[in-house]
Amino acid sequence: MTLKTKTHIYHAIVKSTITYATETWCLRAKTVAKLNSTEMDFWRRSARISRKDKIRNTINITRSLLDDIKTQQLKWHGHVQRMEEGRLPKKVMKWSPPGRRKRGRPKATWAEGIRGLMGEKGLIEEDWKDRDKLKKKIR
Repeated sequence: MTLKTKTHIYHAIVKSTITYATETWCLRAKTVAKLNSTEMDFWRRSARISRKDKIRNTINITRSLLDDIKTQQLKWHGHVQRMEEGRLPKKVMKWSPPGRRKRGRPKATWAEGIRGLMGEKGLIEEDWKDRDKLKKKIR
């Protein structure tokens, strides 16, 4: 099989299966590590490269799986932000559970992760209204 065919298989089957419904994931360090290792394992096995070799230098990988997930999350957040106020997804996004969290270090929420991604990409709240401007900033 050629590398082009393997790339098509990766995008059509592997990537779409792994990234299904990742818009709502809270990306933690453990999840990120597993995603990166899964992606590299696929490329290593498909190219028949040993674990000692650097895979990214051998195969030209421009966007990682993690980059695609972050982009999907930002797109979904923008989609919900543009919804009318009465819609259920928007209500759920704004809702915060009553009461206190358990003792100890609080786990990062999805909203905190999105705020961090917005900071990385240089997005502000008003950018969600202009789709063209948003697409340029996200990619």
